[in-house]
Amino acid sequence: MPARQTKDLRTRKILFVILLMVIAGAAGFTIWQNRPWTIPESARAVKNPIAPAAADLDSVRPIYRDKCAVCHGFTGRGDGHDASLYDPKPTDFTNTWRMRGVTDGELFYKLTEGRKPMPAFKKRLTDEQRWRLVMLIRTFLEPPSIGPAESAPPPH
Repeated sequence: MPARQTKDLRTRKILFVILLMVIAGAAGFTIWQNRPWTIPESARAVKNPIAPAAADLDSVRPIYRDKCAVCHGFTGRGDGHDASLYDPKPTDFTNTWRMRGVTDGELFYKLTEGRKPMPAFKKRLTDEQRWRLVMLIRTFLEPPSIGPAESAPPPH
């Protein structure tokens, strides 16, 4: 075999090995990224220091719409217009089965620290704003309230 062919074959082998390493790295990163959140027990146990109030929720709704709704959706269903771009998919905050087991401390930790693809909000939002977001997220589990006029059919 001429020297040029030997050099071309060696170059192809090296490129093939590099390609395999890139594919293995991408697969490993995907598996690593889709692992469950690891929340320290100390963070799970933290209680929300802010008492719930309607005014608190009204003040945080614009922040939710600006920072969260693009992925989690305006109603918290995980169906925002950017949701399909991400794997894992954004959490559905209306999923009772999933959300009942999540503490306020866990939600606060996740908002604070983030994890790809979700950004960290430690430096973007104050502690108080993040705690208010936790309260707002909890409201997505509540059924919509029915007013007195809607609760019973009109008499005939």
